[in-house]
Amino acid sequence: MKMWKNAIILTLITVIAGAALGLVYEVTKEPIANAQDKAKRDAWVAVFPDAKVDEFQEEKVDEKAADSAISDTGANAIVDEVCTVGDKGYVVTVTDKNGYGGDIKITVGLTKEGEVSGISFLSISETAGLGMKAKEPKFYEQFVGKTTAKFAVKKDGGDGEPIEALSGATITSRAVTEAVNVAIAYCGNAF
Repeated sequence: MKMWKNAIILTLITVIAGAALGLVYEVTKEPIANAQDKAKRDAWVAVFPDAKVDEFQEEKVDEKAADSAISDTGANAIVDEVCTVGDKGYVVTVTDKNGYGGDIKITVGLTKEGEVSGISFLSISETAGLGMKAKEPKFYEQFVGKTTAKFAVKKDGGDGEPIEALSGATITSRAVTEAVNVAIAYCGNAF
């Protein structure tokens, strides 16, 4: 009898906890989605500061162009989102899976001429004081204003516009560089 009583109590606790979690999810779902949408739009403006908000037009990701860009660059990445910016250029959001602390999700702005107009980080969880320095202008501004088919971390050698790696965070530097290269290759394939 005591076992049945305990089973009923545990079942009630589980049902109440599940209902509470479901309620919390429903209450927070919309504010979280709104915050994510705002972060995305803020990133668009950050990489194309001279564009008007109404110039950004989301486009469907061309999966064939994305697969080709990832294959061509040898990256372990995903092309998440793409939008056009009037007649100015494109915004491509890429998640690179090779960050030291996990995925690195960045938004890259590219002009129609292929110049990197800006980079904005949507998600990065690298080591504090090392990999997190990727979010500092001293690192990411190495890409901005350059027109190239490919970037390469300088210490790795190879073809491409050289990028100075962050001291103690070469893996993070490579991941960011890969993500930018995927954005460039995607635009080359899709537009």
